[in-house]
Amino acid sequence: MKRSISFAVPGLIFLLTACMLAVGEADTIVVGGSQHWHSGFNYTYWSILNGPFFINDKLVFKYNPPSKTNRRYSVYLLPNLWSFITCDFSNAKLLANPQHGGGKGFVFELTNWRPHYFASGEENGLQCEHGQMKFFAVPLPRSGF
Repeated sequence: MKRSISFAVPGLIFLLTACMLAVGEADTIVVGGSQHWHSGFNYTYWSILNGPFFINDKLVFKYNPPSKTNRRYSVYLLPNLWSFITCDFSNAKLLANPQHGGGKGFVFELTNWRPHYFASGEENGLQCEHGQMKFFAVPLPRSGF
């Protein structure tokens, strides 16, 4: 019995260390890269090129606050694929209003292994429909080995 415990302890320590390293490897990704979050940019294509995303990665949405020269942008989390396809914001959750994208931007951490559907809901959803301001991410678990 004592011998099996002595083998289990190093294995447990290795497993815990690997898990901590996997958490420490989370990336911070600026949505749109140097283009940031704005209309007329294909974020679905961007997410394909910049994925895969992983659990604990942080997505940063940067955009200028509204002014006479800047349009209004926001970040919504849509509840399902159908809402994403149709740009239906009726059950969406507002994550960041037009004021939240300035400075360091709004940060959203991908904490769950499930689809996350993001879109801008400004201009009555037209930015989502015509401006391509939508994308989804399904974060994968990190492998610590």
